[in-house]
Amino acid sequence: MVDTKVTLSGIVLDNPVIPASGTFGYGKEFAALYDINCLGTFSFKGTTREARFGNPTPRIAECNAGMINAVGLQNPGVEAVIAHELPEMKQFFHKPVMANVSGFSVDDYAYTCALLDKEEQVGWLEVNISCPNVHNGGMSFGVDPKAAAEVTAAVKAVTKKPVYMKLSPNVTDIVSIAKACEEAGADGISLINTLLGMRIDLRTKKPVIANKMGGFSGSAILPVALRMVYQVYEAVKIPVIGMGGVSSAEDVIEMMLAGATAVEVGAANLVNPYACRDIIADLPRVMEKYRINNLTDMIGGAHHG
Repeated sequence: MVDTKVTLSGIVLDNPVIPASGTFGYGKEFAALYDINCLGTFSFKGTTREARFGNPTPRIAECNAGMINAVGLQNPGVEAVIAHELPEMKQFFHKPVMANVSGFSVDDYAYTCALLDKEEQVGWLEVNISCPNVHNGGMSFGVDPKAAAEVTAAVKAVTKKPVYMKLSPNVTDIVSIAKACEEAGADGISLINTLLGMRIDLRTKKPVIANKMGGFSGSAILPVALRMVYQVYEAVKIPVIGMGGVSSAEDVIEMMLAGATAVEVGAANLVNPYACRDIIADLPRVMEKYRINNLTDMIGGAHHG
């Protein structure tokens, strides 16, 4: 009998599979399709201080081995999430959930995290620092170690639950950002967020996305994600959640060998709404094929020997 359990900052997950933020809403649509309690947990839609309508459309573009999105963090705002989404979620999801938080200033992050930290259902906070800092010319917090550390410290000062900083891959040196977050008190690192991409429509000769560029995700980015997870695992002592292009049980194990304790699945949910359920169901078969008894033993396995 294989053991798929992993422990993420003191909380035991039945398996390492976590639908990624922005691809699973607040769980409701997927709970109508299958019992989502089979998941390790899920990371809910990126939540901000105020409600956000998101970016102008079109904001999705298809690619050969992935997709581009510029949804722009559309969400009802943290108060509405606490008042409506979390109580509703309690009806169909009975495990701790991962709260994904975005912000446009350090105060935004601290405010939203402080509120979500008080919610019993929330097991971890996942802080997306790929957002533009409105007080710094719109540069993303996640491209500068100092800014990343500042957000980390501000969130840690107002929370008790484990804080995972979600890093942008659109940087020269991912390791310096991860280390800055660790030094500022982060409990873990989530990576990678989407790469920056674009498509151009041959008929109009203009970019497909209204915002011109968007976040590129899907199976094409898996090798980049694996490389960054591998590098960060070598550099920090805190756990890593790996994501980027994962769409099979094999990919999950490969990500764990690179150093991930748990693995998020994003774009695959948009292609096949049963993706996470199917990956979880397939894990025991793949583990037996590769003579793996215990998934926890795989974490960072590619670094040994």
